[in-house]
Amino acid sequence: MAYSELNAPIRTIMTPGPVEVDPRVLRAMSTPILGQFDPAFTTIMNEVMEMLRSVFQTKNKWAFPIDGTSRSGNEAILCSIIEPGDKVLVPIFGRFGHLLVEICERYGAEVHTMECPWGEVFEPEAVIAEIKKVSPKITAIVHGETSTGCMQPMKEIGLACRELGVLLVVDAVASIGGTDVKVDEWCIDGLIGGTQKCLSVPPGMAPITYNERIEEIIQSRKKVERGIATDEDNQNVSGRPPIASNYFDLSMLQDYWGPRRLNHHTEATSMIYALREGLRLVLEEGLETRFARHELHETALVEGIKAMGLTLFGDGNNKLPCVTCIDIPKGIDGEAVRAMLLNEFGIEIASSFGPLQGKIWRIGTMGFSCRKENILFVLASFEAVLLRQGFQVNRGEALQAALDVYVGKTEKLVASRGSL
Repeated sequence: MAYSELNAPIRTIMTPGPVEVDPRVLRAMSTPILGQFDPAFTTIMNEVMEMLRSVFQTKNKWAFPIDGTSRSGNEAILCSIIEPGDKVLVPIFGRFGHLLVEICERYGAEVHTMECPWGEVFEPEAVIAEIKKVSPKITAIVHGETSTGCMQPMKEIGLACRELGVLLVVDAVASIGGTDVKVDEWCIDGLIGGTQKCLSVPPGMAPITYNERIEEIIQSRKKVERGIATDEDNQNVSGRPPIASNYFDLSMLQDYWGPRRLNHHTEATSMIYALREGLRLVLEEGLETRFARHELHETALVEGIKAMGLTLFGDGNNKLPCVTCIDIPKGIDGEAVRAMLLNEFGIEIASSFGPLQGKIWRIGTMGFSCRKENILFVLASFEAVLLRQGFQVNRGEALQAALDVYVGKTEKLVASRGSL
């Protein structure tokens, strides 16, 4: 059988990830391959670490990507610090809290959970009270929960964890690069990001950072290095159990990303190029400017959705700026709407999981997908599809409401410049 040349359809991707990739990132991926010990390549690695520290807003020594999609970053940090029997507290307010539980259990942790209804977040005082009750070694929590469109306030929890001697590990896959995440100021010990969301890089890497508190544990579990491995060699200096995963062993990855340059596995060269360019573009735009852009287009989308006659799902006071969740109206087939958006307009939006399956739509405004033309196109197409599905839309109101946001922003900018 003869296969034709690959020809993927062009989509307007407005899901909570993956999102559209900036063309400059795609161009960077076509850069010629270098060897993984070539000084030109290790210089690029050093630049990636430096840029990650800036995006993560940290002075941590260690900030580098794990090869694999976002879940690999969660697993790398957790498996490297969890020893069998360790207590881990996981506050759950959506699907990805359950994922953290599963990872921790697989590495032998004694997992304690607390839950709140999907669409809400925890009062920091409630999490702190549970930490004091459980006395865990680790608290692992999601920052931006894409399944519900909610964002957990983190600073008070981080300060309490530091005061109580508890390690705080945060899944910021959905929020990094799209909204403020202050690793050092919030006392986060280990943080996981993702390439395929607000960084607008293809799926395939999980940038992480961690501090000396986590490094101390990792180093204490590091295997003794000898020329030929034996059963005796598989012990470590401290007598603590070695890290259970080879691929995700941060002590071994440190040896490659650090000055020793000891090979662990073949690096994903083209993805490093992509990540470097994606980070460069984030820093070129500026963190505050980038966050403001995400908020602007989120506001235009939200105002358009409400003007259309739809209602938003979730706690508006703790909304994740780059994910908007919408209640599916009674009598409307949510999957039929999604299918028509994709087939007739080339727009992809998402459904949700678990208790929210079939109850909400989720629209992502992330990274390169977070643009004015995308917002207006989605609102116009969404209105057309809902009309075809029998929903009584407030015709024409959605685009006007979004344009009011954009025009108002322009007028304010002109006024501010005129006053200088």
